[in-house]
Amino acid sequence: MKRYGIIGNPLGHSYSEQYFTDLFAREGLDAVYHPYAIERIEEAKEVLIKLDGANVTYPYKEAIIPYLTAVDEVAQSIGAINVVHKGKGYNTDWIGFRDSISPLLRPTDQRALLLGSGGVSKAIQYALQEMGIAFTVVSRMKGNGERRKVIGYEEVNEEVITGHQIVVNCTPLGMHPYEKEKPKIPYEWLTESHLLYDCIYNPRKTLFLQMGEKQGCRIKNGLEMLLKQADEAWRIFGGVMSDKR
Repeated sequence: MKRYGIIGNPLGHSYSEQYFTDLFAREGLDAVYHPYAIERIEEAKEVLIKLDGANVTYPYKEAIIPYLTAVDEVAQSIGAINVVHKGKGYNTDWIGFRDSISPLLRPTDQRALLLGSGGVSKAIQYALQEMGIAFTVVSRMKGNGERRKVIGYEEVNEEVITGHQIVVNCTPLGMHPYEKEKPKIPYEWLTESHLLYDCIYNPRKTLFLQMGEKQGCRIKNGLEMLLKQADEAWRIFGGVMSDKR
């Protein structure tokens, strides 16, 4: 029996266990998938030894790197990991984001505002670079970054909002157990010309997306991003995807 799992904390919001359990049943595979809500990153080494493949989520996408034997070239460039196979780290988040947002883009969508500077944000920065879309990162840790412009939340004003047509929530604000929270930006300056993308998929419509919807924005949650990155993770694990889904 093959054993897979997801490493992170909290994991109550995660859809990964259901995705892979459904996949194994659909494909008739002798495999199981379990969540590992570890309290400290040091516990990851023991978990990885047990598994044939693992997904990694918040807050360990960057912290897990020292516990790996190798890192894929793209993941090395991104600086964050969300898939581990045979001790090697990979990043499929950027593929999930790229493939899920591309159909929504208009020719006028030239600049993106990324809320947050953690592991998910780093993957999206890489995707945007590959797509030729300029971006600005908003972080509590102002100036945190060698290759990107980083500003503080207090600097996000009307000019910043109107100058960025895409706004992406890369923070856990809005995700369980933070459902009643949202990034602190001036939502009143959003218009129908904006696209709001939330990497969170549980709940389906966060307060961030609700605020954008009230302003007439296009909105998109992170469920498709999850599914597309998981498909790619399964290929890394050596799996074959049939047409049964």
